[in-house]
Amino acid sequence: MLTNTLNFLIRNLSEFFILLLLARFFLQAARIPFKHPITQFVLSLTNWAVIPVRRILPPFRGLDSASLMLAWLVALMMHAVLLALSPWPFDFTALFSLLSLALAALLEVCKMSLYLLLATVIGQALMSWLSPYNPLMPILTALTEPFLRPLHRFIPPIGGVDITPLVLILAIQLVLNIVVPGLEQTILQGVSMIMLK
Repeated sequence: MLTNTLNFLIRNLSEFFILLLLARFFLQAARIPFKHPITQFVLSLTNWAVIPVRRILPPFRGLDSASLMLAWLVALMMHAVLLALSPWPFDFTALFSLLSLALAALLEVCKMSLYLLLATVIGQALMSWLSPYNPLMPILTALTEPFLRPLHRFIPPIGGVDITPLVLILAIQLVLNIVVPGLEQTILQGVSMIMLK
Protein backbone atom coordinates (compact mmCIF):
# COMPACT_ATOMS: atom_id res chain seq x y z
CA MET A 1 0.00 0.00 0.00
CA LEU A 2 2.82 2.40 0.93
CA THR A 3 4.72 1.49 -2.26
CA ASN A 4 1.66 2.18 -4.40
CA THR A 5 1.18 5.57 -2.73
CA LEU A 6 4.86 6.44 -3.26
CA ASN A 7 4.66 5.34 -6.92
CA PHE A 8 1.57 7.49 -7.44
CA LEU A 9 3.14 10.56 -5.84
CA ILE A 10 6.51 10.19 -7.56
CA ARG A 11 4.97 9.64 -11.01
CA ASN A 12 2.41 12.43 -10.80
CA LEU A 13 4.70 15.06 -9.26
CA SER A 14 7.48 14.19 -11.72
CA GLU A 15 5.17 14.32 -14.73
CA PHE A 16 3.74 17.66 -13.58
CA PHE A 17 7.24 19.14 -13.36
CA ILE A 18 8.19 17.63 -16.74
CA LEU A 19 5.10 19.28 -18.26
CA LEU A 20 6.11 22.63 -16.75
CA LEU A 21 9.65 22.34 -18.14
CA LEU A 22 8.34 21.37 -21.57
CA ALA A 23 5.82 24.21 -21.50
CA ARG A 24 8.70 26.60 -20.77
CA PHE A 25 10.71 25.10 -23.66
CA PHE A 26 7.87 25.38 -26.19
CA LEU A 27 6.82 28.87 -25.04
CA GLN A 28 10.35 30.12 -25.61
CA ALA A 29 10.63 28.22 -28.92
CA ALA A 30 7.43 29.95 -30.12
CA ARG A 31 8.90 33.34 -29.07
CA ILE A 32 5.95 34.07 -26.79
CA PRO A 33 6.40 37.12 -24.49
CA PHE A 34 6.61 36.08 -20.86
CA LYS A 35 4.01 38.61 -19.67
CA HIS A 36 0.88 36.48 -19.55
CA PRO A 37 -0.10 35.04 -16.10
CA ILE A 38 0.22 31.48 -17.48
CA THR A 39 3.79 32.05 -18.64
CA GLN A 40 4.63 33.84 -15.38
CA PHE A 41 3.29 30.79 -13.51
CA VAL A 42 5.53 28.46 -15.56
CA LEU A 43 8.57 30.68 -14.99
CA SER A 44 7.96 30.97 -11.25
CA LEU A 45 7.81 27.21 -10.80
CA THR A 46 10.82 26.37 -12.98
CA ASN A 47 13.32 29.24 -12.53
CA TRP A 48 14.92 27.65 -9.46
CA ALA A 49 15.99 24.63 -11.55
CA VAL A 50 16.48 26.11 -15.04
CA ILE A 51 18.58 29.19 -14.24
CA PRO A 52 21.48 27.28 -12.55
CA VAL A 53 21.53 24.65 -15.33
CA ARG A 54 21.53 27.38 -18.00
CA ARG A 55 24.93 28.55 -16.71
CA ILE A 56 26.32 25.14 -17.71
CA LEU A 57 24.07 24.49 -20.72
CA PRO A 58 23.34 27.75 -22.58
CA PRO A 59 20.54 28.07 -25.17
CA PHE A 60 21.23 26.38 -28.48
CA ARG A 61 20.06 28.29 -31.58
CA GLY A 62 17.53 30.17 -29.50
CA LEU A 63 16.11 27.01 -27.94
CA ASP A 64 15.99 26.56 -24.17
CA SER A 65 18.21 23.47 -24.03
CA ALA A 66 18.42 23.68 -20.20
CA SER A 67 14.65 23.15 -19.80
CA LEU A 68 14.66 20.25 -22.27
CA MET A 69 17.64 18.57 -20.61
CA LEU A 70 16.06 19.00 -17.17
CA ALA A 71 12.80 17.45 -18.42
CA TRP A 72 14.78 14.40 -19.58
CA LEU A 73 16.74 14.21 -16.30
CA VAL A 74 13.55 14.38 -14.22
CA ALA A 75 12.06 11.60 -16.36
CA LEU A 76 15.26 9.58 -15.93
CA MET A 77 15.22 9.99 -12.14
CA MET A 78 11.50 9.19 -12.01
CA HIS A 79 11.96 5.89 -13.87
CA ALA A 80 15.05 5.02 -11.80
CA VAL A 81 13.23 5.58 -8.50
CA LEU A 82 10.13 3.68 -9.68
CA LEU A 83 12.34 0.76 -10.74
CA ALA A 84 14.17 0.85 -7.41
CA LEU A 85 10.82 0.65 -5.59
CA SER A 86 9.54 -2.15 -7.82
CA PRO A 87 10.07 -5.87 -7.03
CA TRP A 88 12.05 -6.25 -10.27
CA PRO A 89 15.79 -6.92 -9.68
CA PHE A 90 16.94 -4.10 -11.97
CA ASP A 91 20.72 -3.90 -12.43
CA PHE A 92 21.71 -0.23 -12.42
CA THR A 93 25.32 -1.09 -13.29
CA ALA A 94 24.60 -2.91 -16.57
CA LEU A 95 25.21 -0.76 -19.63
CA PHE A 96 22.17 -2.09 -21.50
CA SER A 97 19.95 -1.42 -18.46
CA LEU A 98 21.16 2.18 -18.26
CA LEU A 99 20.58 2.60 -22.00
CA SER A 100 17.03 1.24 -21.59
CA LEU A 101 16.46 3.66 -18.72
CA ALA A 102 17.72 6.58 -20.82
CA LEU A 103 15.44 5.54 -23.71
CA ALA A 104 12.47 5.22 -21.34
CA ALA A 105 13.16 8.77 -20.11
CA LEU A 106 13.38 10.07 -23.69
CA LEU A 107 10.11 8.36 -24.56
CA GLU A 108 8.53 9.91 -21.45
CA VAL A 109 9.58 13.40 -22.60
CA CYS A 110 8.14 12.74 -26.08
CA LYS A 111 4.91 11.41 -24.55
CA MET A 112 4.52 14.42 -22.24
CA SER A 113 5.20 16.74 -25.21
CA LEU A 114 2.39 15.06 -27.14
CA TYR A 115 0.01 15.39 -24.17
CA LEU A 116 0.93 19.07 -23.93
CA LEU A 117 0.32 19.57 -27.66
CA LEU A 118 -2.97 17.66 -27.45
CA ALA A 119 -4.23 19.88 -24.61
CA THR A 120 -3.11 23.01 -26.48
CA VAL A 121 -4.86 22.02 -29.72
CA ILE A 122 -8.08 21.12 -27.88
CA GLY A 123 -7.89 24.40 -25.92
CA GLN A 124 -7.35 26.44 -29.06
CA ALA A 125 -10.17 24.67 -30.96
CA LEU A 126 -12.63 25.25 -28.11
CA MET A 127 -11.63 28.87 -27.62
CA SER A 128 -11.86 29.63 -31.34
CA TRP A 129 -15.56 28.76 -31.05
CA LEU A 130 -16.41 29.99 -27.55
CA SER A 131 -14.03 32.89 -26.87
CA PRO A 132 -11.96 33.83 -29.96
CA TYR A 133 -10.77 37.14 -28.45
CA ASN A 134 -9.53 35.64 -25.21
CA PRO A 135 -6.00 36.90 -24.30
CA LEU A 136 -4.84 33.27 -24.23
CA MET A 137 -5.71 32.72 -27.92
CA PRO A 138 -2.52 34.28 -29.40
CA ILE A 139 -0.40 32.01 -27.18
CA LEU A 140 -2.34 28.86 -28.14
CA THR A 141 -2.23 29.84 -31.82
CA ALA A 142 1.54 30.44 -31.72
CA LEU A 143 2.08 27.01 -30.13
CA THR A 144 -0.18 25.06 -32.50
CA GLU A 145 0.44 26.89 -35.79
CA PRO A 146 3.74 25.09 -36.65
CA PHE A 147 1.86 21.76 -36.45
CA LEU A 148 -1.35 22.89 -38.16
CA ARG A 149 0.30 24.84 -41.02
CA PRO A 150 1.48 21.71 -42.93
CA LEU A 151 -2.03 20.23 -42.65
CA HIS A 152 -3.60 23.40 -44.08
CA ARG A 153 -1.76 22.73 -47.37
CA PHE A 154 -3.57 19.43 -47.87
CA ILE A 155 -6.87 19.83 -45.99
CA PRO A 156 -9.01 22.81 -47.07
CA PRO A 157 -11.84 24.11 -44.85
CA ILE A 158 -15.07 22.17 -45.22
CA GLY A 159 -18.12 24.42 -45.30
CA GLY A 160 -16.01 27.23 -43.90
CA VAL A 161 -14.90 25.07 -40.95
CA ASP A 162 -11.20 24.31 -40.37
CA ILE A 163 -10.96 20.60 -39.51
CA THR A 164 -7.15 20.46 -39.26
CA PRO A 165 -7.23 20.60 -35.41
CA LEU A 166 -9.42 17.49 -35.42
CA VAL A 167 -7.01 15.70 -37.78
CA LEU A 168 -4.05 16.66 -35.57
CA ILE A 169 -5.89 15.49 -32.43
CA LEU A 170 -6.61 12.12 -34.06
CA ALA A 171 -2.97 11.79 -35.18
CA ILE A 172 -1.66 12.57 -31.67
CA GLN A 173 -4.08 10.07 -30.10
CA LEU A 174 -2.99 7.44 -32.63
CA VAL A 175 0.66 7.92 -31.62
CA LEU A 176 -0.15 7.99 -27.88
CA ASN A 177 -2.39 4.91 -27.96
CA ILE A 178 -0.57 2.69 -30.47
CA VAL A 179 3.02 3.82 -31.15
CA VAL A 180 4.06 4.87 -27.62
CA PRO A 181 2.76 1.71 -25.84
CA GLY A 182 4.57 -0.42 -28.43
CA LEU A 183 7.84 1.40 -27.79
CA GLU A 184 7.34 1.16 -24.01
CA GLN A 185 6.76 -2.58 -24.35
CA THR A 186 9.94 -2.96 -26.41
CA ILE A 187 12.00 -1.10 -23.80
CA LEU A 188 10.49 -3.18 -20.95
CA GLN A 189 11.23 -6.40 -22.84
CA GLY A 190 14.85 -5.28 -23.19
CA VAL A 191 15.05 -4.68 -19.44
CA SER A 192 13.38 -8.05 -18.72
CA MET A 193 15.90 -9.88 -20.92
CA ILE A 194 18.78 -8.32 -18.96
CA MET A 195 17.23 -9.35 -15.64
CA LEU A 196 16.68 -12.94 -16.78
CA LYS A 197 20.35 -13.37 -17.70
